[in-house]
Amino acid sequence: MESEPLLRTSEARVHGRYLVRTPTTAGPWPALFSFHGYGEDALTNMTALQRIPSASEWLLVAVQALHPFYAKNERIVASWMTRQDRELAIADNVRYVAGVVEAVSHEFGPKTSPIVFAGFSQGVAMAYRAAARTPAAGIIALAGDVPPDVTQPLPEVLIGRGTADNWYTDEKMAADVARLKGLARNVETCVFEGGHEWTDAFAATAGTFLQGLRRS
Repeated sequence: MESEPLLRTSEARVHGRYLVRTPTTAGPWPALFSFHGYGEDALTNMTALQRIPSASEWLLVAVQALHPFYAKNERIVASWMTRQDRELAIADNVRYVAGVVEAVSHEFGPKTSPIVFAGFSQGVAMAYRAAARTPAAGIIALAGDVPPDVTQPLPEVLIGRGTADNWYTDEKMAADVARLKGLARNVETCVFEGGHEWTDAFAATAGTFLQGLRRS
């Protein structure tokens, strides 16, 4: 009788990419690190960030996920993880993001303050994980929930949800707000007309949120 195959994993070194847009004013600048949704890329995320009214004052960093794949139109997009080897993928992603933050600080520093992490959809989990491990002033979480592995204290949080979003439902947002009351310094919500997407209304609210963090 043949034995069952044995599953093993092997750590590998891979390279990720990120886009940086610097303000036209002299630094140091506040920094906004952002993580895109499933099937998107850093450029899509950067375009969304630039819709925020006060974004021109921030060092914008759009981080692309480590797992690229071809979309139907052969455009290269990426994913943060799947259910397979989830814990290992989380550790890989956390190390990757920490490396990006360190590299950006080294290149554009010496000090970028405050630091804010933003995420859309699948990228929201990465924003929470990054803020749980890196001193940050805030989190912008659009259309994605708090991952169960985040239990550390968090900074101020802005949660966004579209009224027609069938994935990040009103029930999910309410559960996140309840959970964050025990973790975050403060929680704000923005419910806007729209679906699972960045909208001008949410961008405007995010801009107000960022301005408040700079004043605090």
